[in-house]
Amino acid sequence: MTVRGELTPGYYALPGNVSSQFFTGLLFALPLLPGDSVLHSTTALESASYVELTLACLRQYGIGVEKSGNDTFHITGNQVYQPGRYQVEGDFSQAAFWLAAAAIGEAILCSGLTEHSRQGDAVILDILSNMGGDVRRTAQGLQSLPTRTRGCIVDVADCPDLAPVLTALAACSTGTTQIVNAGRLRFKECDRLHAMATELNSLGADIEEEKNGLVIHGVPFLHGGTVSAWNDHRVAMALAVASQRAVNTVVIDGAESVAKSYPQFWRDFQRLGGTIRQEGSR
Repeated sequence: MTVRGELTPGYYALPGNVSSQFFTGLLFALPLLPGDSVLHSTTALESASYVELTLACLRQYGIGVEKSGNDTFHITGNQVYQPGRYQVEGDFSQAAFWLAAAAIGEAILCSGLTEHSRQGDAVILDILSNMGGDVRRTAQGLQSLPTRTRGCIVDVADCPDLAPVLTALAACSTGTTQIVNAGRLRFKECDRLHAMATELNSLGADIEEEKNGLVIHGVPFLHGGTVSAWNDHRVAMALAVASQRAVNTVVIDGAESVAKSYPQFWRDFQRLGGTIRQEGSR
């Protein structure tokens, strides 16, 4: 790909059902241009909470964006970011792996998570509650306790990154779980719907793949085996969560892919009691 020239102010229209990151990037850049711009979503804007998080950050540093309806943003040019300090919140998309892991394993305490976060993935708390999970807020953080989770319908249109770990959790829960509005997951680092269905089924899960989602029938346990992470950090971490319910060893090819978003994942997995043997090690 060869890119030439400069970004210019004007009218930008792009689909909002592919990635909110395209909108976030333009919302950060367009206010700095010498003229006004309009950013429009040609479809329903999915992962809208991520865009709202972007807008809140922009406001904090002196950038104004006007929103019309749910799909159009009016951006005045010649704006200047104001300096300041910002404390990055704990990441609910990563914490979700541990909160879900505790539900089917042992209690885990996650610290550093903002109570009233704008993060879309903070909905993991509501989803776990709907599935019978037990997450409690303490002075130290959020504590997730082991419980008997059950299936439900989960709409991931605004929280697609949660789908892999929710699939792992659902596979180890009672009853049936439907993950819906998940078609965009086919265009992530890999086809996450197909990857999770394929690999968990190979471990003994019972998952049906649909065009825009998954139907997951919970099983009492998984039998173990060798699976692929599909070079996808979230698939690797989700399979690690599911390994708690395997009666035999689970081997994850491509486990190093966690480095994309969580390089210390395997260290933390061990700190929490997980047993790991790296291939080739003694």
